[in-house]
Amino acid sequence: MPVIVLEARDFTSPLFLVRTLEVLFCCTALSLVASLEHEDLNHLNGHNTFKIFCMFTWCFFFTLTLLIHILSIIQFHSLIPISWKNLTMTVAVLGALMSLSASVIFPWIIMDHTKISPRPVAAAVASCLTTLAYTSESFVLGTQPQEQRGYMGSMPGILKILQLWGGCQMITLLVEVFMLTGKVHWWQLWASGVSCGVCVFLSAVTLVVILGDFAKRCPLPFDRFLAGFSLIGVLLYMLATVICFTKILQLRGHGQSASTKNMEVFNRVVMETVVSSITLFAYTVDLAFSIKQLCDRNHV
Repeated sequence: MPVIVLEARDFTSPLFLVRTLEVLFCCTALSLVASLEHEDLNHLNGHNTFKIFCMFTWCFFFTLTLLIHILSIIQFHSLIPISWKNLTMTVAVLGALMSLSASVIFPWIIMDHTKISPRPVAAAVASCLTTLAYTSESFVLGTQPQEQRGYMGSMPGILKILQLWGGCQMITLLVEVFMLTGKVHWWQLWASGVSCGVCVFLSAVTLVVILGDFAKRCPLPFDRFLAGFSLIGVLLYMLATVICFTKILQLRGHGQSASTKNMEVFNRVVMETVVSSITLFAYTVDLAFSIKQLCDRNHV
């Protein structure tokens, strides 16, 4: 039976300290942004999407990290039918990436730069410290032996976390672009949205299979499924990236003026293009790893 661990060394371990900081900083950022007045925020259209994204990021990882922290202290994680080593690594790396996005988006887009007040600045600092805490946990977990890190601690596992992060960013940016402009053709938004949605779904399925240790129950070898998912991701993100570059050319062709809204639209499309290119690179490298793994297995 699990027992509550109350030894002093458990409360001074690096993992305990960084997870405590993660919970503290997430809660601080979430509370400060929730308490902001309307005049502390940028009043341009469409920024509610990014505010929702930041609030969801801090709230989701605060709840998940607090649950992991409590289960680690009372040693109940062995009773949960989940691969604990893969779960903790996934939360640490994905938390670092999502917190990094929130730390960039909040001060750059959401904050009102014409009127700087203490609370928005404190929220931005707390978000940056959250990113640093999750990065530290990822480093601590990454220094452990491979059998303790699990699959998600390997390079293919980290690439799959990066793919999930890219899909979340793309969906947020697509919603933002849709709210800001009507100059982009509807079929482009639908094509990009469906491509990103399918890839996020495949990433979620892969994550569930790995965390639940369901790989051995697959009707085909799981590495073939991973190779197939990576190939689908490469093809769909190639389409999304081409559409992003097409939208940039379209916006330039419309003779973008120097108005604030037009600059906001152009910046969002550029952000979408950068995230799409990074995610495409992650899928391409992951596909190369999957093909190499299949070739090595066939030669054995």
